[in-house]
Amino acid sequence: MPYLLHVARCCLAVLKRYFLLGIFLLCFPNAQADDALLQQVHQFLYQQTQALGEEVIIDLRPPSPHLPPCIQPEPFLPNAGQSPLGRVSVGVRCGETHQQVRYLQAQVDVIGSYWVAQHNIERGTLITPDMLTQQSGNLSALPSQALIDEADIVGKVAQRPIRSGSTFQTHSLQAPALVERGQRVTVIAQGSSFRVSREGEALEDGGQNDRIRVRFDTREIVTARVSGQGILVVDF
Repeated sequence: MPYLLHVARCCLAVLKRYFLLGIFLLCFPNAQADDALLQQVHQFLYQQTQALGEEVIIDLRPPSPHLPPCIQPEPFLPNAGQSPLGRVSVGVRCGETHQQVRYLQAQVDVIGSYWVAQHNIERGTLITPDMLTQQSGNLSALPSQALIDEADIVGKVAQRPIRSGSTFQTHSLQAPALVERGQRVTVIAQGSSFRVSREGEALEDGGQNDRIRVRFDTREIVTARVSGQGILVVDF
């Protein structure tokens, strides 16, 4: 009887070993696929942010183990045009037809330079380079609408008071008006083989590339794009 028990225990140990090996072999391809997926997403996020600063730190959460492997992953940003800073969601299209979509969560920190007000700036002030001073830090810690490029700040008009040391935000700046409400303007309609101009009255203020309404002497109202001082364009 002791011999039989010993044999049974040995058999159980061997079966357990093979069972664990089977589980490992089943999970190994999934682990490889997950590693490839994370590598693709990491590279994608790095390409999107490397130009923003000197150092990029990316922390990716691994995909759920309950999901099937993602074959031929193609990462994308759900909010196109938005810099992936801070806590972001990254979409990934999977499969040969890329019809399967899943989402991964990541924390993206970029250490770089940004601009702040060198002194208090009053509402209505035209921003010039001497009003800015540069600082360095984690760009993901800045307000979501903070502007970090000097070209996006200089030449704009402050829409509200900006305190010394504050970042410049999209909603606090506006391009200077090239057209004012009630002003007589020239509207140019142009296409590949024609160019016609008419005089009208601007019904609202507008900066560069703003689309505003213009009323002609015939009472006809059109929407045109501001292209210069007192000049608007209708493209065909």
